[in-house]
Amino acid sequence: MVSQSPLPHPKDEVCTDEKAWSKDGEDGDGPPRQAKWWYSAFHTVTAMVGAGVLSLPYAMAYLGWGPGTLVLVLSWCITLFTIWQMIQLHELVPGGTRFDRYYELGQHAFGPKLGPWVVLPQQLIVQIGCDIVYMVTGGKCLKKFMEIACTDCTRLKQSYWICIFGSIHFFLSQLPNFNSVAGVSLAAAIMSLSYSTISWVGCLSRGQIENVSYAYKKTTSADYMFRVFNALGEISFAFAGHAVVLEIQATIPSTPSKPSKIPMWRGARTAYFITAICYFPVAMIGYWAFGNVVEDNLLLALKRPEWLIAAANLMVVIHVIGSYQVYAMPVFDMLENLMVKRFKFPRGFPLRLITRSTYVALTLFVGVTFPFFGDLLGFFGGFGFAPTSYFLPCIMWLAIKKPRRFSRSWFINWACIFVGMFIMFASTIGGLRNIIIDASTYSFYT
Repeated sequence: MVSQSPLPHPKDEVCTDEKAWSKDGEDGDGPPRQAKWWYSAFHTVTAMVGAGVLSLPYAMAYLGWGPGTLVLVLSWCITLFTIWQMIQLHELVPGGTRFDRYYELGQHAFGPKLGPWVVLPQQLIVQIGCDIVYMVTGGKCLKKFMEIACTDCTRLKQSYWICIFGSIHFFLSQLPNFNSVAGVSLAAAIMSLSYSTISWVGCLSRGQIENVSYAYKKTTSADYMFRVFNALGEISFAFAGHAVVLEIQATIPSTPSKPSKIPMWRGARTAYFITAICYFPVAMIGYWAFGNVVEDNLLLALKRPEWLIAAANLMVVIHVIGSYQVYAMPVFDMLENLMVKRFKFPRGFPLRLITRSTYVALTLFVGVTFPFFGDLLGFFGGFGFAPTSYFLPCIMWLAIKKPRRFSRSWFINWACIFVGMFIMFASTIGGLRNIIIDASTYSFYT
């Protein structure tokens, strides 16, 4: 199975030497193996707790108290289970082989030709989709911060604020690898916990709006069905760390006596605990305060106290700066390896400058063109996040581990597959339809 990888590293050779297990790839492709368990915790928090948390009350408005709470709890449990599976599969071949990228594990599970086609498109959709959404989120929250902080300043178009936010990444994208963005990622993780807390505390202190209603929104049956589908995608978007979990684990040293799965799982559990204290209060209290008229970005609905809401919006900006880089780093790595191996470009700053700046420019262009926050969450949540977070790990587990038919593991994995596939099809249809509807009445680049 080791020979299936199209990007063989010296570290892939079978060995039992403790130091060799933790050695960097000598060909320049291998990630540095220097991270501690807490690196994995805040990288995972940064990857997961992002723009999606602010839309959870909006999703609750279409699902209602019972179904909304059930979907949220079920998603938390399923994705914690599947992230555990991926951590266990990272080093499933004895002797030092590590699947440092999602598609390498896919090749092991599905074969050298089929594997990349099954995994890589979905992973790229997640990573690129997240970066597009973060461009929109960063620009909108930066605009909101400036409007609160400087009431006498000239009001700029939303498109300009997205461009201002995007310009930051032309510089940050030149940082070489995951370890080099550790400080940015740590700051982002702290910000995510902070603005999530401000969101639900702000709602709690504000209290319920006048004549708050938890009835289902009044609209046509067809429109409501598509909005419910979109809400499922918004919730699945909130559980997003799987697309980069193997790349994060690849930065942790591993030896036969201390495999990387132990510190990685410790970090993942910590990250999921932080995720729970961010997600559930925001979803429940935000919906309690605004009912079925809540906006798709909770912070934009809060008005008082102004200084605190301004600070929270600035925290969102700092957080999505780090989140953008966490999702972009694996894409940068893939693009640069492609340019080196296929087109014989030499590694170095010129290659990074061209490939990474082009990627940032493309995500910025799409974000400015389609700034539909809630609809983008629903579409990308279903089309990309449901496969990578809900059911692809289960399919790979069944293909590799082959649990006994009708055993507990077999039943759990198949249940996750069916739930994930339903969310994928429903939310993709709902998100795409809503983007088309909203684009028909939207004035572009305003």
